[in-house]
Amino acid sequence: MKDLPIAARLYVGAVVAAGAIVLMAFAPRTLSDPALFVALLLFSSLASALKVNLPLTKSGSSMSVSYAVDFASLLLLGADATMLVAAASAWSQCTFRMNTRNPPYRTLYSMASLVLTVKAAGLVYGALGGLPPGAELSLWIVPKPLVGAATAYFVCNTAFIATAIGLSTRQSMLRVWNENFLWSAPSYFVGALAAALGASLIDKGGYWFASLAAAPLYLTYRTYKVYLGRVQDQQRHVQQVSDLHLATVEALALAIDAKDQTAQSHIRRVQVYAAGLARALGMSDAEIQGVQTAALLHDIGKLAVPEHILSKPGPLTQEEFQKIRIHPQVGAEIISGVPFPYPVAPLILSHHERWDGKGYPAGLKSEEIPLGARILSVVDYFDALMSERPYHKAMSFDAAIGLLRQESTKALDPRVVQTFIDMYPTLAAEAEASQQPARQLTRVPEHAPAARPAVGLVSESAGHTNVFQDIALAHREIYALYEIAQAMGSSLGVSDTMALISSKLSNIVPFSCCALFLYSDETEMLHCRFATGVEADVIQQLTIKSGHGLTGWVARNRRPLVNARPSTDLEAAGFPSDKTALLSALVCPLVFNERFIGTISVYHTDPAIYTDDHRRLLDRISEQAAAVIYNSIVFEQTQEDSLTDPLTGLPNTRFMFMHLTRELARADRLKSEVSLLVMDLDNFKDINDTYGHHIGDRALREVAGVLRTAIRPYDICVRYAGDEFIVVLSGCGGEEAERKRVELQRAVDSLQFEARPGKMLPLAISIGAAIFPHDGDSYETLLATADSRMYRDKTRRKRQASSVRATFDDQGSRQTATATVTMSDVDLQRAAIGIL
Repeated sequence: MKDLPIAARLYVGAVVAAGAIVLMAFAPRTLSDPALFVALLLFSSLASALKVNLPLTKSGSSMSVSYAVDFASLLLLGADATMLVAAASAWSQCTFRMNTRNPPYRTLYSMASLVLTVKAAGLVYGALGGLPPGAELSLWIVPKPLVGAATAYFVCNTAFIATAIGLSTRQSMLRVWNENFLWSAPSYFVGALAAALGASLIDKGGYWFASLAAAPLYLTYRTYKVYLGRVQDQQRHVQQVSDLHLATVEALALAIDAKDQTAQSHIRRVQVYAAGLARALGMSDAEIQGVQTAALLHDIGKLAVPEHILSKPGPLTQEEFQKIRIHPQVGAEIISGVPFPYPVAPLILSHHERWDGKGYPAGLKSEEIPLGARILSVVDYFDALMSERPYHKAMSFDAAIGLLRQESTKALDPRVVQTFIDMYPTLAAEAEASQQPARQLTRVPEHAPAARPAVGLVSESAGHTNVFQDIALAHREIYALYEIAQAMGSSLGVSDTMALISSKLSNIVPFSCCALFLYSDETEMLHCRFATGVEADVIQQLTIKSGHGLTGWVARNRRPLVNARPSTDLEAAGFPSDKTALLSALVCPLVFNERFIGTISVYHTDPAIYTDDHRRLLDRISEQAAAVIYNSIVFEQTQEDSLTDPLTGLPNTRFMFMHLTRELARADRLKSEVSLLVMDLDNFKDINDTYGHHIGDRALREVAGVLRTAIRPYDICVRYAGDEFIVVLSGCGGEEAERKRVELQRAVDSLQFEARPGKMLPLAISIGAAIFPHDGDSYETLLATADSRMYRDKTRRKRQASSVRATFDDQGSRQTATATVTMSDVDLQRAAIGIL
C-alpha cells in the first residue's frame, strides 16, 4: 500500500475493517442447508472465474457474473450466509486467472467490499418485503424486493470500486463510476432475474432444470467479453496512434533540442522530472500527460531566435534579451494549432513567468501561473544549472540546489521547489533508467572517408553516427565559424590572432596541438610562429624547408594532408621523432591573393582521428584566416619598422622612450636602480667628410653590432640620433655602470674598421652615465645628465690624445742619427688610449 496516496490507504483500511466487523457480527453460526451452501459456494467461485478485465481503468479491475450466484444465495440462504459466498467468490476472482498477482490488500478490500455490499442488499431486500430463507418463493412477491436488492448491490459494489480507483489515481470518483461502471447496470438485473428463476426451480426440487438458468449468465459473460474485447482493440488502436503522435513530437523536439544541447538527454530528464513532480502534486492523468508534452516542446519557440543569440557565451544586450523573450509566445502559438486533448499551450506560454510576478510574457504571479508551468520552470532551471551551456559552466549538485532554494519565493514556486528537492533522488534514478531504452538513432556513412593524403595516411573504417550528434555538430560548426570570424577581427598580432582561432577551433576540429607555420620567400623555409597544446615547446622550434616533411609538402603542393604522421615534420627539422606522442596530423595551406604565406597544422595523440569533415572545416577556416594572418604579419612588420632604426637594426628613439618609461616605473616600484649610458662616436664627421656618408653608415652598423653583443639580453641599445647611441641597463648601479662604460669603450676601440682596401681607421666612442634615481627621477633629467657627462668624457679623451701627440713630437725631435720614427694620426690616437 506504500504506493497509494494517504487518502486511498485510509479508505482501504476503513473498508477492510468494516467488512471484517460486519462478517464477524452477522456470520451465521449454523447453516440450515449445508449442502446447498457448499454448492452455491463452489458455483460462485467458478462463476467468478468467468471474468472480464475492465479496459477503461488503469487499476487492473475486473468484473465477473458471480453476482448472479450471490442473488440466488440471497434468495435461498439469506444475507448472512451469502456474505460468506460473496467473500469466497471475491477471493477466487482476485486469485485465479490473473496476469499479475494481486497484493494482499487488494484481495482483502475486494472481499470486504462484497461483504458490505451483500449485507446492504440483504437489508434492502428485507425492507422491501423479501421472503425469509426457507420460505416458499413466489415469483409474484419476489420481483420488488429483488429489484431493490439488485439496485443496492450494483450501487454499493460499483461505488466501492470507483471510490478506490478515484482515490488511488486522484480522479473524480463520480467520473470514474460514470465512465467505467454505469454501463454494466443491466447485467445486474439480468443476473437477478436468472437467480430468481434458478432459485424458484431449486425451491421446487428442479435442480437439473435450474442449471439452465446459467445460460443467460453465460450469454451475458460472452456479450461483455466480445464488447470489452472490441473496446480493448479500439483503445489499443487509439493508444498506438497516440504513441505515434507523441513519438513524432518527441523526435522533432529532440531534433530541435539537439541544436542547443550537447546530448538529447536534457529533454528526457526534464520530461521525467516534470512528470514525477506533477504526480506528486496531485495532478490528473490528463494534466500529467500535458506536462510531459509541454516538457518536450517548451522551447520550440526558440526557432524564432537567432542562433548566435542562443549560443552567445557572454551577457546579452537589451535588444538580444528582448528577442529571447518572444520564444514562449511563439511556442504557444505554434502548439495552439495542435488539438491536444490536454492543456499544453498555456504551459509553454507561462513557463518563464516568475512567482514574484517579474517574469514574462504576461507578468503573472504565484497561483495565477498554471501549476504545470511552475513545474516546468523548476525542472528546466535546475537541469540548465547542472548542464554545460555556452554561457556558463555546469554547476555541482549542491550549488544548483542552493540556487534553487535561493530563487524559491522569488522566481520559483516554493512548494514545487521543496517537493522537487525531496523527490530528487527518486527522480534522478528514474531519469537515469529512462536513458537506457531510449532510441539511439544512428546512420551509417554511405561511403568510407575519401580523404587520402600523399604520405602517412592511416585508413579509417566507416562507423555509426548518432543523428542528434550530427544536428548538434552542424549547429556547433556554424557557431564556431561565426566565433572564429569574430575573433579574427579582434586582434592585430599574429600570436594573439592564432590564440583566438585555436581556442574556437577546438569546438569543431579536435587537436592535441595546434601550430602556425609562416613561409619566407627569401629562404624558402617555414618557421613555426605559434604553437599551443601537447609538445608545443618542441613544435615551436621547428624550421622546415619547403618540400620537406608534412608542412613542406603542403607548402609545395598547396593541398591539405589528412591523418599524416607528425614525426615527419620533426625529422625534416632535424629533431628526434621516435619519442613524440603525436600520432596524426591535419595540415592546410594558407593562401592569400594566390600567395602562399604558411600553414595551419593540427596534431593529435590518437591515430587516424581526422576525417573529411575535419579537413573541410579546417580548409574553410584557413581560407578566412589567411587574409587576417597576412594582415597581422604586415601590421607586425610595420610596427617593428616604426620602432626600429632602418640603418643599424637597433631600436629607435620611440622604442627607447616606451621602454625607459616602463623600466623607470618598475624601478621606482621595486626601489631598484637603472643606468643610462649616452654614447657619441669620436671624429665621426671626419669619416663622413673624408670617405663619404656610405662609409660612415657602414661604420655606424659595425659599432651597433659591437654594442649589441656587449650588453645583456634584457638590456637595450638604441640609436638615438646621428652618431649617438644610448644603452639602458636595468638593475645597474653606479659601479656596474662604470665597468660597463669602460668595457664598451674598449670594445669599440678594438674594432678594426677598413674604410677602403688597405686603409684601416680607428674608431672611438665617448660615454656618459646617469643613474636612476640618484641623478634624476625622469628620463629627461637622466638624458641631460648623461649627455653632459659624455661631453666631458669626450673633452677629456681629446686632451689625452693631444698630450700623447705632443709627447711623441718632442721625442721625435731629439732623435738624430739612430732612426727616424714616423707616427700617423691613427697611431697617436691609439697611443692616447693605451693601445701602443
